[in-house]
Amino acid sequence: MSRIAESELIINNRGAVYHLDLKPEEIAGTVITVGDPDRVKEVSKHFDSVEVKRQHREFISHTGFVGKKRLTVLSSGIGPDNIDIVMNELDALVNIDFETREIKKQLSSINIIRIGTSGSLQPDIPVDSFVASTHGLGIDNLLNFYRHEQNEQEKELLQSFVTHTQMHGQIGNPYMSGGAASLIKHFVKDFHQGITVTCPGFYGPQGRILRLGIRNPELINRLTDFRFGQHRITNFEMETSAIYGLGKLLGHNCLAVNAIVANRVQKEFSKDGKATVEKLIQKFIGIFSENIS
Repeated sequence: MSRIAESELIINNRGAVYHLDLKPEEIAGTVITVGDPDRVKEVSKHFDSVEVKRQHREFISHTGFVGKKRLTVLSSGIGPDNIDIVMNELDALVNIDFETREIKKQLSSINIIRIGTSGSLQPDIPVDSFVASTHGLGIDNLLNFYRHEQNEQEKELLQSFVTHTQMHGQIGNPYMSGGAASLIKHFVKDFHQGITVTCPGFYGPQGRILRLGIRNPELINRLTDFRFGQHRITNFEMETSAIYGLGKLLGHNCLAVNAIVANRVQKEFSKDGKATVEKLIQKFIGIFSENIS
C-alpha cells in the first residue's frame, strides 16, 4: 500500500490527527457529533466517567463511559465543510496506521451519530419534537467532490426530488444517502422519521429573507410538498447529508437525530430549545445504554 504524505494526513507532535487533536486510542466505537462546542459537556455530564478531554479550535471531544460502554462526544462546528474534516479524520483514526501512514489491511466500522437541532418542514412536526433521519439529501455539493454512487432507491428519490423542486442547474447536483438501518430501528418511539435536507448555509440556502433577495423563494413550499411513496422531507439543517454520504463511502454506521427548534411552515420557534436538546440527549443516552454496542 502507498504511504500517505505528511501534507495529506497531518499528524501533530503528540501523534494526534491535526484538526481533532485525537489519537486513535482516544475515541470510542460510538461517536456522537454535536454542532455546538458547548454541547459537548452537556452530553458528557451524563457519562459515568470521562477519561479523555481534548480541544483544538472548535473541535472539543470528551471520551468516557456510560456503564461499561465507551462513548465519545465531539463538536463538529456548523456546516458540511466541517463535517468533511470530522468524518475523514475520524476514519483516519480507526483505519490508517499513523506509524506507517498506510491504510490498514483490516478496516473497521464505527457508529457516528449526530445529535443536533433542526427546523421542521411539516405542520405536524411541532417545535420541541424529535426527528430521526432516514435519509440525508444534500444541496450542499460536498459529496460531489468524491466518487460516489447511489443505490436504486436513492436514485429514484433523488430524481423525483429534482423534478419536483427544479433545483438542478441552480445550485449544483443534489445527492442522497440513507442512514444506517441498524441504528434507525432504535429511534422509532417518540421520533418522527423522514428525509433531512442539508443546506450549505442558514439564511438564503434555507429560504430566509432578511435584506437579500433569494433565487428560490418557493423553496420551503416545494420541500414541504415533496412526496415519493411513503417518503417526505421532514426537516432541514446543515450537517446530515454530509455525515451520511461520507459515512457510507467510508463504511461507517451513521444516524442523525435532531431536536426541532423551529417550524418553518408554522413560523414558530421553540421557547426553550436548550431544554428540548437536553431531553433528546437523555433519550439518546438511554437508548445507547440498552441497544447500541
